[in-house]
Formats: sequence, structure tokens, C-alpha cells
Amino acid sequence: MISLFVMTAHEMASHIAKQAQYRRLEMNLSQKTLSECSGVSFGVIKKFERTGKISIESLLKIAFALGCLDPFKDLFAKNSYEKMSSLDELLKDKTRRRGRK
Repeated sequence: MISLFVMTAHEMASHIAKQAQYRRLEMNLSQKTLSECSGVSFGVIKKFERTGKISIESLLKIAFALGCLDPFKDLFAKNSYEKMSSLDELLKDKTRRRGRK
């Protein structure tokens, strides 16, 4: 499926940061409290909400503290065979199992 709505990596990072900030405020948490709950430094949280830049490990810690970790487990999930409508499509699936470079 091709998405017609395309964001740049920077736009997506900013969007995720804003969503995290909204969630934090919705839970009535300060940045300092989120820092204590997640184990991510106050400065990193502040920078993340301002710029969208953060390490994946810190992002996952924040997501856990905000109760939003579950969607990450399916982030790079393999395409479901339930979407294929016939046995012919299943047999034509020639998805590479290894990269060359």
C-alpha cells in the first residue's frame, strides 16, 4: 500500500515529539517527573520535545513511562499473509531473506 501522505524524517521526528509532549501533558506530568519515571535525563526530554532528536533507547523508555510502548513492537513487522487474497499470490512472494550489502 502506498501512502500519499509523506513526511520527511525531520517532520516525523517533530510529530512524534509533539505527540509525546501532548501525552505527557494529558497525564499531567512535568518534564522533570517524566525524567524521573523514565530514567531519561531532564535535558534529553527537553531537547526531544523541542527538536525531535533522541536516541531510540531513550525514546522507548519515554514511551514505556507514558504507556505507549506497545505500538513499537510492530514497527517493522513482516507483511501479513492474511492480506494476500489467493494461494497464487502466496507462492509468488519472493521476499528476499538476506541483503547483499
